[in-house]
Amino acid sequence: MSEINPFLDPARQKELYGDATRLAGRSNALMRAKTSGWDVPETVAGLLKSHHTRSDELDLVLDIGCGRGTSTLVLGECLRARRVVGLDASASLLAQARERIQDPADSRVEFMKGDFHALPLDVGCWDAAVAAFCLYHSPRPQDVVAQIARVLTPDGLAVFVTKGLDSYREMDQLVVEAGLDIHATQRESLYIAAHSGNLAELAATSLDVIAIQEEEHTFTFDGHDHVAQYLATNPKYEFGPGLYGNPEAIAATLHEFLPDRPLSTRSLITFVVTRQKTRRST
Repeated sequence: MSEINPFLDPARQKELYGDATRLAGRSNALMRAKTSGWDVPETVAGLLKSHHTRSDELDLVLDIGCGRGTSTLVLGECLRARRVVGLDASASLLAQARERIQDPADSRVEFMKGDFHALPLDVGCWDAAVAAFCLYHSPRPQDVVAQIARVLTPDGLAVFVTKGLDSYREMDQLVVEAGLDIHATQRESLYIAAHSGNLAELAATSLDVIAIQEEEHTFTFDGHDHVAQYLATNPKYEFGPGLYGNPEAIAATLHEFLPDRPLSTRSLITFVVTRQKTRRST
């Protein structure tokens, strides 16, 4: 089995995020399967409104690891911020994010390229920051948290979002039963670096944790063809030649070895709300 978690392997980043259509295919298949759970970007916006002392006067909001811009655009709609900026390291994802801006004349939402280990931003200027489903892409997530703390205003808030370690374990079992990857259930979780069990601890290395919220999301894929659309670009598994990136071939294998049936799976989603550490007098 591979010893390097694909989300933490620098050699695989171009493969995983160099083409926005691959991520879009996996994300769209997962969202089409979703049957219960809060809308994550709307929940993040609600948490910022509930906990920020100046929720109606936000000036700058940062969405780190914005990917294709889904959360950034929702934050722009839900918050009354003057400027909402999505930041990501992938030029391909950012290009698609910019294409999704419905009104190019609306300058409140914009996107920029940058490394979340060294945010290209001024100190103490951002009222709020969001890091949703991105810390587990870093081998040093505590360094990312420190960067976020560096750029927040003194009363700034940061909201972190991640998944449980055993998310989609039912998918792992299906992959084993079909013979697509007989070691699927033994492979390390993609979320090992920052998961529901350690997110609050990571956030507390540079920020004060003020709220934790969790919910189990459920998904039902309507059959093998639907599952294959998700599996085709899932880097957790090690498929045979010609299968990775090929949903038709994966679907054919599933149909060959297993009766076609819906697949239900789950994922724990954790939200951690933080603020700048309280400075205590000595």
